[in-house]
Amino acid sequence: MINDSLFTVEEWNIREKELSLDTLAQTESIFTLSNGHIGLRGNLDEGDPHGLPGTYLNSFYELRPLPYAEGGYAYPESGQTVINVTNGKLIRLLVDDEPFDVRYGKLLEHERELDLRNGVLRRSIHWTTPAARTVKISSVRMVSFTQRAIAAICYEVEPVDAPVRIVVQSELVANEALPPQSKDPRVGAALESALECEEHQAREASGMLIHHTRVSGLRMGVAMDHHIEGPPGTTVTSESSPDVVRVSIIGRLKPGERLRIVKFIAYGWSSLRSRPAIHDQIIAALAAARQTGWEGLLAEQRAYLDDYWASADVELEGDPQIQQAIRFSLFHVLQAGARAEGRPIPAKGLTGPGYDGHAFWDTEIFVLPVLIHTIPDAAADALRWRHLILDRAREQAQQLRLRGAAFPWRTIRGAECSGYWPAGTAAFHINADIAYAVAYYIQATGDIDFEEEVGLELLIETARLWCSLGYHHPTSNQFRIDGVTGPDEYSAIADNNVYTNLMAQHNLRWAANAVQRHPEKACALGVDEHEAANWRMAAKNMLIPYNEQLEVTPQDESFIDYQVWDFTHTLPHQYPLLLHFPYFDLYRKQVVKQADLVLAMHLRGDAFTLEQKARNFAYYEQLTVRDSSLSACTQAVMAAEVGQLELAYDYLGEAALVDLHDLHHNVQSGLHMASLAGAWLAIVAGFGGMRVQDNSLSFSPRLPDALERLAFRLLFQGRRLYIEVTATEATYHLLDGLPLTICHHGQEIALSMDETSTHSIPQIQAGSRPSQPEGREPVRRGVRV
Repeated sequence: MINDSLFTVEEWNIREKELSLDTLAQTESIFTLSNGHIGLRGNLDEGDPHGLPGTYLNSFYELRPLPYAEGGYAYPESGQTVINVTNGKLIRLLVDDEPFDVRYGKLLEHERELDLRNGVLRRSIHWTTPAARTVKISSVRMVSFTQRAIAAICYEVEPVDAPVRIVVQSELVANEALPPQSKDPRVGAALESALECEEHQAREASGMLIHHTRVSGLRMGVAMDHHIEGPPGTTVTSESSPDVVRVSIIGRLKPGERLRIVKFIAYGWSSLRSRPAIHDQIIAALAAARQTGWEGLLAEQRAYLDDYWASADVELEGDPQIQQAIRFSLFHVLQAGARAEGRPIPAKGLTGPGYDGHAFWDTEIFVLPVLIHTIPDAAADALRWRHLILDRAREQAQQLRLRGAAFPWRTIRGAECSGYWPAGTAAFHINADIAYAVAYYIQATGDIDFEEEVGLELLIETARLWCSLGYHHPTSNQFRIDGVTGPDEYSAIADNNVYTNLMAQHNLRWAANAVQRHPEKACALGVDEHEAANWRMAAKNMLIPYNEQLEVTPQDESFIDYQVWDFTHTLPHQYPLLLHFPYFDLYRKQVVKQADLVLAMHLRGDAFTLEQKARNFAYYEQLTVRDSSLSACTQAVMAAEVGQLELAYDYLGEAALVDLHDLHHNVQSGLHMASLAGAWLAIVAGFGGMRVQDNSLSFSPRLPDALERLAFRLLFQGRRLYIEVTATEATYHLLDGLPLTICHHGQEIALSMDETSTHSIPQIQAGSRPSQPEGREPVRRGVRV
């Protein structure tokens, strides 16, 4: 784990004041810069030492075989794995022939700072060589939000106590050697030497490499150029080979003199375009960046982020650590999706190779709600990617002898990449998750054109799946969906998983209503009145199990009949359970990896009374071990809704600090995008009580004792709102847009830009604090004194 003193607590920065080699791989993930298209892990400029080198292009992957001890019909034959592409970050330094390496000489000062307002990573170093020459080194790194193909680095060197000869080697390096990977299934597969060179060149201060993958046949190119400011006599040489391009800048510096290098880097890739086309693309991007210049890129970056924070910022008074963590979370969620543009948002974003760079259902349920309310165009792009892989999802459904579309459990470009079908293929709820995100986006934005052009077809094909996967029982006429896996990965192949059934019900209703709104387009897609009526009937008759004796909703039809897991004799080091016990044992016990039924109560709150929510929440708290980073945020939301505000606050801390404190011990392979987004959900949907339903926006805010004030901004149907919450009242501001009617604790409120609206917060009577499995309680964050 990362010690909580590694980073200073600041409102707008993540600052590491001393270099810790023990946590280098983790900080490389934390200091990643990305724009959703390019991802640069926060490796040291000089490359060595490193935890895990990483430069990624969204959806650029290699194929690898998926071996099976015993194969079966419809098993996927190969998987898609994100690869470490050509590294353009490298800037090596020699001082009087001594290579700069933090492990040698004396490191007098080393500080790194991720600036969340300006979107840059700064590094400052004071180093004495083994030969007793002292230099100051600084670098500022950025990945541009405004120029999608561009990254840039400003690198400066200055001698302190004596003249020195400086050599700076700026490089492009392909096929870097990678360290051995863990056997943890949450870590990706490392593919070595996946790139084959097609072109390499170097000229003066510029250079280029173009490669293709050996099996998947994707082509990528990277080019660099430099603006150099140094004393008279500074010279430049360059050279290239199939995997390395090097530009060397050589000069003599006296104390008070400085060598300043601005490195512009352009990336591009395609599965279709030719080598000359990729060549010209990256040269053009590089030319535009050089015209903008370093200062211009910085100004564009700051303006972009100023606009983002004006619609996304969250303010907390009473917990500076969580204040820092929520802005860190929002920054990385933005980086994951801002410029993905028709490509997925992976579970790790572009921060590391974890989960092989795959996208899961995490995107639609956890990440997209944040983007919908902060940068909705990025959310629309993520859903357009689902539409782009729809034909492949139809093929998968046909192979499974189903109608409609069966979206892959994990993928990069549409093919199912899960080799374990009980947790992959059987997790059909992903289809309803996509439909839910479509419906949420349409309600929150009012984007009817998107519904007709993209959303309608997604809703139709996912609805068709449910009517072929489920069936009306011949005697009860209840609509059943048997043999599926819900969100809880410690249960599999269950009958009538409540989350799946409720989300499928929502999917079916939305599809039927969308067909009614767009009859001509629906007709063109082959939907008639009879099919839409069947969807409504299936939704109406959907089986939602309920245990009358315990007065709780079972996670699935048989779950409550299982034996409860022996938590008392499970040792602390045996968590996460999936690394120490067979799935066979987990599947037949009452033990929950991550919120399942509790998540259903958040997303389909209309299907439960408040009393049912409280009873269900207390029941599943006793069984949930949170071996998944997806759990704490949902537990925070529902704890807040049922009045367990201090417990919700504890879970917020876990969701928000999962990466900054490496709570799941796997940050070295990338950040947890869903948990980062979930921290926003825990605050805005939890303590803010925000819900979107029936095209309307409602709030039921309440704060835990430790928080003195909460304020957050969001977008809704073309309007920008600012909500302030204290212990006793909430104030609503309409900052931009037409008048809007919202609800505060069930009371309708008319908002206009001319005035604010303040309302008292009613008290809630909550029962005693629910208990968790022994040793799996969230860390108490304490109360305000």
